[in-house]
Amino acid sequence: MYSIGLFSKMNRITAKTLRHYDEIGLLKPAYVDEDNGYRYYSSDQFTRLSKIITLKQMGLSLKDILLVIDDDKSAEIFLKVQENELLDRIEEEKDKLSNVRNYLKRMKGESIMKYNPIIKSLPECIVASMRFKAESYDSYFDRIPKMGKEMERLGAVCAEPEYCFNMYHDKEYREKDIDVEVCEAVVDYCQDSDMVKFKKIEAVNEALCIFHKGSYSLFREAYHFAYEWIEDNGYEVIGLARESYIDGIWNKDSEDEWLTEIQIPVKKK
Repeated sequence: MYSIGLFSKMNRITAKTLRHYDEIGLLKPAYVDEDNGYRYYSSDQFTRLSKIITLKQMGLSLKDILLVIDDDKSAEIFLKVQENELLDRIEEEKDKLSNVRNYLKRMKGESIMKYNPIIKSLPECIVASMRFKAESYDSYFDRIPKMGKEMERLGAVCAEPEYCFNMYHDKEYREKDIDVEVCEAVVDYCQDSDMVKFKKIEAVNEALCIFHKGSYSLFREAYHFAYEWIEDNGYEVIGLARESYIDGIWNKDSEDEWLTEIQIPVKKK
């Protein structure tokens, strides 16, 4: 048996914390002297304390630890949720880091990224279309694989070269409940389903097109450049912008290698 002081030193945790764990029922002493109230711990409790410390380091609250420490099945479910939350947080922090670096470049007068705008036509095409309200810009990427499976079930054959793009039908920028339409060019019409509809997208005589390489979180810079160029060069927007995905998470390991073409239908004023 170890006194609370010695147990504290052995595990590099304060006696005050051990007393708190006792009070909330998370780690009770193996023995309490009735005469003086001194707490004593056994060597068997090292494992439990180590588990508590590990779970706490993962970001779990003491309340959460109480719920899962004696139930491995609940712990596994809880930790999977925690894993997903941490991954989301990492992505958010990576976006913030990109924004900080880009802002520093602007402060130094450096160019964030160079775009080479071109005006070109967009051909008529038949597309498989999935239009829906997305909770956020990140969330709808989870639905695209389901669209692919549904197209396969319907017998749809993708056109060559592949042409996959998104269009946004909201009249203003929205951060949630986004009216998005995902389109995949196909060789011919198929039977519509509840998820996927087939339709013709008319040709566009002129569209301003720029290639954006890198994270989608930096689209703001690309759109700012595009719309400013349109205004400065005597054009006006006449249709919905398209985001044509060329390279992405499905074939590139690094966000820096993602390639998207932004296509905006225009005409001379």
